[in-house]
Amino acid sequence: MSDPGLVVGSPVGPLALVEDDGGLAEIRFDADPAALGGRPTPLLGLVARQLQEYFTGERRVFDLPLRPRGTEFQSRVWEAVGRVPWGTTTTYGDVAHALGLAAGSARAVGAANGANPLPIVVPCHRVVGGDGTLTGYAGGLPRKEALLRLEGLGPQDPLF
Repeated sequence: MSDPGLVVGSPVGPLALVEDDGGLAEIRFDADPAALGGRPTPLLGLVARQLQEYFTGERRVFDLPLRPRGTEFQSRVWEAVGRVPWGTTTTYGDVAHALGLAAGSARAVGAANGANPLPIVVPCHRVVGGDGTLTGYAGGLPRKEALLRLEGLGPQDPLF
């Protein structure tokens, strides 16, 4: 049996929400409802509501049980990225430093960030290059820019 799933619309395109073991396991961009097995659940309804609140500016912090699948290192990176506040950015190097990693670990952090199965909720879009440029985003740079603009970061900010 497949994990419960639900596809919802959003300003950045359709999102597939996947539940596993009582928590949110994945958010996928460009979701195809036909490709998603399972069934909607109360948790996925809550996720959909909180995402809608985020996109309308009513929510800055998500309050959901999360069950992302990844390595121990990836999980550490995702936890650190999850602490980056709404409307701010950090760099891959800063995340590496916060985790106590050796200098030069920014690429490893970037790879883990790129494997984040919970974009938006674990705000990997808030992590930028060391020089402030928008770099890599699994959902594409236009989505990353749109999410940052939604959070009040725009052309007047040093990122753009």
